[in-house]
Parts: sequence; structure tokens; C-alpha cells
Amino acid sequence: MNVTATEAKNRFGYVCVQAKSEPVFVEKDGRVDSVIVSFGQFEALRDAGNKEPAARRQRDFNRKYKAWIDEVNQDFEANGLWCDGLRMW
Repeated sequence: MNVTATEAKNRFGYVCVQAKSEPVFVEKDGRVDSVIVSFGQFEALRDAGNKEPAARRQRDFNRKYKAWIDEVNQDFEANGLWCDGLRMW
């Protein structure tokens, strides 16, 4: 779907509904200026751009925050869950 910037501004709700089923191309001065897509499509595009495997990101996270993770694990081993002592009224 193609709309002008003015149409997109004046009918934004309708444009958002259309974007859930197909990309909406917003034109300014006769040229496509922006594209409106659903949040799901945006997430898929963002994830497709992230080529680094999840396992590698997890390993890098664990390496970077090793001291903090070890501290939290030691606290858990010593004290259990923070909410173990809570009782329902």
C-alpha cells in the first residue's frame, strides 16, 4: 500500500491497521520516504539482521558478567530463594 505523508498523518489509525497485513509505503514529494510495518514484522527484520548466534551471545554475556553470576549463585546456595519465607495471608 502506498500513501502520501499527509494521508498517513490524517488517517494514521487506518494506516496502522493496514500495516498489520502489509508494509505501508509513505511518500513525500513523489518518492518513498518511510515504510510502516507491524511490530511482528519489525522484530523479524531486526532478528534477521542479528547474525550472531544466540549461543555465542549467551557465552559472551556469561563471560562479561561472570563475577555477578557467581555472586548471585553463592547467595542462592546459602539462602535459597528470596521469597521462600513468604506466606499467604
